[in-house]
Amino acid sequence: MAQAEYKPRYQELYEKEIVPAMQEKFKYKNKHEVPKLVKVVMNMGVGEATQDRKHIENATNDMGLIAGQKPVVTKARQSNASFKIRDGQAIGCKVTLRREKMFEFLDRFVTIALPRVRDFRGINGKSFDGRGNYACGVKEHIIFPEIDYDKVDQIRGMDIVICTTAKTNEEAKELLRLFKLPFKN
Repeated sequence: MAQAEYKPRYQELYEKEIVPAMQEKFKYKNKHEVPKLVKVVMNMGVGEATQDRKHIENATNDMGLIAGQKPVVTKARQSNASFKIRDGQAIGCKVTLRREKMFEFLDRFVTIALPRVRDFRGINGKSFDGRGNYACGVKEHIIFPEIDYDKVDQIRGMDIVICTTAKTNEEAKELLRLFKLPFKN
């Protein structure tokens, strides 16, 4: 007997509810015309890494716990004396999530992490780039349940970019709204 294939909750939501809703609203003739999620990129800048190497290791470990995969350490492209940065010095970390891990992360981000933000009134609905990609920032990485608050050396912010195949901001916003992203207004 073949084992049932596991699908993340948000992937099933996309296939069963979002595709028909988008086809109806935007009058797509084919289900393959419906915009879909391509990837989620998370980035964490660690300015303190210029003084102490331990900061970059802690940030990388925290991001690895949040993403469920190992992040890449980002290095400075050029030296900048005013920021005390040398060319090739580690200054942050990033991770790109695709397929199942992307859907799993988006599910946790919307249902668990965002409601834990203090004084949360929704995310900005204007942070689209014109090509169907959405970017938002999180001030505290401790909103994710994977992070043990007692073991955190410092609270860091992070950027989250959601890339879609949508052609316009309107299509992308509708797609993300159907994924239950809580936009203001």
